[in-house]
Amino acid sequence: MPIQTIVNEHKNKIKKAVEILQDELRSLRTGRASTSLVENIKADFYGAPTPLKQMASLATPQADLIVIKPFDPGSLKEIEKAIKNSDLSVAPVIDGKVIRLNIPPLSLERRRQLAQQAKQMGEQAKVSIRNIRRDANKHLEKDEKAKLITEDSCNEGKEQIDEITKEYSNSVDALIKAKSDEIMSE
Repeated sequence: MPIQTIVNEHKNKIKKAVEILQDELRSLRTGRASTSLVENIKADFYGAPTPLKQMASLATPQADLIVIKPFDPGSLKEIEKAIKNSDLSVAPVIDGKVIRLNIPPLSLERRRQLAQQAKQMGEQAKVSIRNIRRDANKHLEKDEKAKLITEDSCNEGKEQIDEITKEYSNSVDALIKAKSDEIMSE
């Protein structure tokens, strides 16, 4: 396999790890209400766990309020139960055919905990990126031993993988810093 194919394949895996981190960070609570806090909470919908974004329209009419309006009013109780069972720590209020979630302001202690949680998520993403780099380097070494690529090509591929790893590790750091700043500033 040519080195560029190996490099591109592993670059795509690294991109995916960063995208997963971005999704996880969106679900982290800041002082403002955001539909991303609840959109991936799974509620039982006719026997299948379904994300809320597929079951209801989600809105934030105010900075401290999330409104959930189920497409099927019969699923109101299931959505309420799923929110209560989630780690959101917000009590849902049923108001006719909608559920309201009042998002209270965060204490300084809770902000610090959330910033630390974001940092841990970033470290997990960096570990994933380093593991992908290790796998790419092993792949290059295996191809070199099998005489599919030259030693120079192997070293060139490793350098490219290292550059990509450094670039995406720096982007993870930037994402974590931005999220921590957002959490602490609210």
